[in-house]
Amino acid sequence: MSGDLMIRVWEAGAGAVVSKSIGLKARLGYPNPSVIQVDCGLLNAIGLSNPGIHEFAGEIKKVKESGAPIIVSVYGYSPEEYLEVAGAAEDYGADAVELNVSCPHVGYTGSEIGQNPSLLKEVVAEVKGGIGIPVFVKLTPNVSDIVKVSEAAVDAGADVITAINTVRAMAIDIETMHPILGNRFGGLSGPAIKPIAMRCVYEVSEKLDVPVIGCGGILDWRDAVEFMLAGASAVQIGSAIMVKDLDVFKSIVEGIKTYLETKGFSRVDEIVGLSHRR
Repeated sequence: MSGDLMIRVWEAGAGAVVSKSIGLKARLGYPNPSVIQVDCGLLNAIGLSNPGIHEFAGEIKKVKESGAPIIVSVYGYSPEEYLEVAGAAEDYGADAVELNVSCPHVGYTGSEIGQNPSLLKEVVAEVKGGIGIPVFVKLTPNVSDIVKVSEAAVDAGADVITAINTVRAMAIDIETMHPILGNRFGGLSGPAIKPIAMRCVYEVSEKLDVPVIGCGGILDWRDAVEFMLAGASAVQIGSAIMVKDLDVFKSIVEGIKTYLETKGFSRVDEIVGLSHRR
């Protein structure tokens, strides 16, 4: 995601922007097709394609100059590499970093870390101990107990939990009889994973006393409100941009505002986690 596009997202009504995941060095990613539409959402295996954190510095600067808060998503292949990328992001102006420990289709990083509580602790502790900006941790749903994983992240110092990343999935072309994605396996996003994401947000927010950001299948303000009732302090929007374009941000913001007024609430935080108390 370029700086110009992130600025457009900010100007369209988003409260902050999150970059695509950035590593220490440039990575080409997987061969096409890398993104396809399926009946229930989007399936992607982009493969963490990115220019590397030092080449990305200009994009961060551009976003900062626009006034938009920027959260830089980072990944690495060791705790030390995560810290090196996160530290560079901080130096270049990031307001926070989000550790991608949940990508389901790249080996030796992503979900291979996020599925291992002890390794996850190492990564989070290393990053948290080496930078001064907030550390978000984006979790994978591809685990048996997401609360246990989130507890490991928070115990190591995570400031915010983001739930969830995509669900490991695939599609096959019955004519060619081959997997459609260039990488065979990818991550499913969009409406199909919303109930999974909702459950994860509910469980994590019920057990942990840190802000939770909900994401997965949010297409309109009703979806956003559901996540907030489940315990999300904020939400991330991804697939909806492809389905509804950038107007989705203004629509969601206005819808939430109207909902709050109709229900007699004055602030969003009054409904965060309300379903736990009903």
